[in-house]
Amino acid sequence: MQFRKDINGLRAIAVIAVVLFHFNSSWLPGGFAGVDVFFVISGFLMTGIIFRGIEQEDFSILKFYVARANRIIPALAVLCLVLLIFGWFYLVPFDYRGLGKHIGSSMGFLSNIIYWTESGYFSASSHEKWLLHTWSLSVEWQFYILYPLVLVAMRKFMSVDAMKKTILIGTVLGFIFCVVVTYRWPNPAYYLLSTRAWEMMVGGVAFLYPFSIQSKRKKFIEWLGLTLIIGSYVLISGENPWPGYLAILPVLGTFFIIQAQRNDSFITSNVVFQKIGSWSYSIYLWHWPITVAIYYFSLNDIFIYIGIILSVLLGFLSNKYIEKIKFRNDFSNIFSLLTCKPIYVLLCVGFLGSYTYLVDGHNLYTYTSTTKFDLVNSLKKNIIMPTRDSGYCFYSNDDPSFKVDKVIGTNCVLGDKTKKPNTLLFGDSYAGTYEPFLNAVFNKQNSSFNSVVTNWCAPSLTSNIAGPKNDTSYEQCLLNREYLGNTIESKKYDNIIFAGSWEITKNKKYFDDVKEVIDFASNNSVNVILLPTPLAYKKNPLSKYYRQIYNEEKINLSTDVAIYDENNKFNDILSRFAENYENVYFLSRNCIFNEDGLFDYKGLKVPYSLDGGHMSLLGSLYAETKFEKSTCYNDFLNRL
Repeated sequence: MQFRKDINGLRAIAVIAVVLFHFNSSWLPGGFAGVDVFFVISGFLMTGIIFRGIEQEDFSILKFYVARANRIIPALAVLCLVLLIFGWFYLVPFDYRGLGKHIGSSMGFLSNIIYWTESGYFSASSHEKWLLHTWSLSVEWQFYILYPLVLVAMRKFMSVDAMKKTILIGTVLGFIFCVVVTYRWPNPAYYLLSTRAWEMMVGGVAFLYPFSIQSKRKKFIEWLGLTLIIGSYVLISGENPWPGYLAILPVLGTFFIIQAQRNDSFITSNVVFQKIGSWSYSIYLWHWPITVAIYYFSLNDIFIYIGIILSVLLGFLSNKYIEKIKFRNDFSNIFSLLTCKPIYVLLCVGFLGSYTYLVDGHNLYTYTSTTKFDLVNSLKKNIIMPTRDSGYCFYSNDDPSFKVDKVIGTNCVLGDKTKKPNTLLFGDSYAGTYEPFLNAVFNKQNSSFNSVVTNWCAPSLTSNIAGPKNDTSYEQCLLNREYLGNTIESKKYDNIIFAGSWEITKNKKYFDDVKEVIDFASNNSVNVILLPTPLAYKKNPLSKYYRQIYNEEKINLSTDVAIYDENNKFNDILSRFAENYENVYFLSRNCIFNEDGLFDYKGLKVPYSLDGGHMSLLGSLYAETKFEKSTCYNDFLNRL
C-alpha cells in the first residue's frame, strides 16, 4: 500500500490533542478524543493488512501478531524499564508497588481492565498512575488478537462481499451498544474493548468502502473531517459521557479525512505534522509519565512547557533508536517464535513489574528505612474511605455489590444501634467521610443516627446532581431525596445533619437547591445542622506527605492548599445563611479541624485528607477527638 501522508498527519493531529489535554486540560478540554482518532486509523490499517492477505490467500495470523508485537512492545518495554529504575530510587514503596502492578498489566495488555476496576479516567487519582495511558494500547492489542481470528473464521463460510456487509452492520450495532452502555455503565464503557471496537471498525469500513470522490470535492471532505475532529477537541470535555454518541464526531471526522485521500494536503502533509506523526507512538508513550512526574513532585507550571518539549524529544529518540529496530518477522510456525526477541522483552519486563507488585514495592526506601516502611504501611491501612465494607453506611456505587435500592440505601444506622435514631445524616461522599466522626459522637451519647449517603448526592430535593446523570448513583440519589422529602414532611427525625461538597454544588449551579431544602426542613420544625467542607487541596497531598516521612523533611503542605477564598467561602455562605433561622446551626470548620489540616498520630503529623478533598477514616476519627475538646461540642449536643 502506498504511504499515506494524510494518515500520518492525522496521527500528529491526534497526539498533539492528547498531549495538550494531559498537560493542561483547559487548553483543549476534549483533547482526549485524539485517542478515538488513533483507534480509527488503527482499524483502517489493520483491516487493509488482513483483507489484502485474505483476498490473496496468503494471510498469516502468526505473522500478523508478530508484526504488531515488533511494532508495539519494544518502545513500551523500554518506557516501563525506565520507570522501574526511576521508581526504585524516587517512589515511596506503595507507589512503587502500584507502578509494578501497572507495568505487569500493561505488558500483558490488560491495563484497561485494571484501570477500569480502580477509578475513573478523569478522577484526581489518575495523575498518580504512571501508565494510565496504556489502557488504549491494551484495547488495541485486544482488538488485534480477536479481529483477524474473527475475519479468518468468517472467510471459511462466507464470501468477501458478505464479510464486508457484516462488518458494516457490526459497526452500526457496535455504536448503538456503545451509546447504551456509556449512559448505563460509564466507567467500563470508557475502558473496555466492547465499547471501543466500533471505532476501529469504522476505520475498517473506510478501507472496505472507499469513496469515489472527484478531486475538487476531496478538499471539502477533508475540511469537513477536520472540523468534526477539532470541534470535538474544543466543544467536548471530561464532563461529557464518553465515548457515547458524541464520539461520532472525532470518529466520523477521521473517517472523512481517510476517505478524502489528500496526500498533498497542506494540513496533514506538511513537514512538521509528518515528523510528529512518525514519532506519535513514542510521544504518546512518554508524555504521560512526564505529566505524572510534574504532578507527583509538585513542580511549578513552567515544567508543563518543559514537559511538552521533553515529550517530543524523547518521542523522537525512541522512534529513531527503538521503533526502527528491525526484528525478525518471518516465523513459519509456533515453535519458531522461540527466537522472537520482543516476546522475551515482554516477558522479562512484565515479570519485573509483577514481582515488584508481589513484594509490596520493596525498593531503596524499604531497605534504608524498614521502620518507616512499617509505620507508613500501618498508617495507610486507615487512610481509606469509610464504606460499608469498613463498617459504615456510605453507599458507594464503586462497591461491586452496589445496586439501586431504596431500602438498602436508606436503612443504615450508626452510633448506639440499640437505640432508635432520631437524627438523619444526608449527603454525598463528603457526608460519608463524616460517618466515623459522628459515629464516635453518638456512641458516647448512647444514641444513634440513620445515614443516607451516596455518591454525588448533595442535600437537595431536585433532580440536579454534580455527577453524571447516566451513573447508577444518580438513580440512587433520586431515591434518597424522595426519602428525605418524605421524612421532612412526616417529621420522622427531630434532627437532620446535612453535609456535602458545598464548593462543587456552587460550581455546578445548584447551591440554591441546598438552601431550599434547608429552608424546607426548618419550616417543618426539623432541627438542621450543617457540617463544613474539610480543608481542600489543589493536589492529593498524601504522596508528597509520605515522601517527606521517608526523607525526614518537615511537613509543609501549605503550597498545595487551595487559596482561602476558594476553599472556605462556601462554608462562610452557609454559615451566614444559617443565621437566618433559629433551628439551623452551622458547625465551624475550626471546631473540627486543626488549621494546618494536620493531626497528631503516633508522633506524626498526618493530613485529615484522603485525596485532597475527602477526609480519610482515620482523619474523621481524629477530627472527633479535637471536636470533643472544643467549645462547640456542648452546643452541638444541645442542638440534638
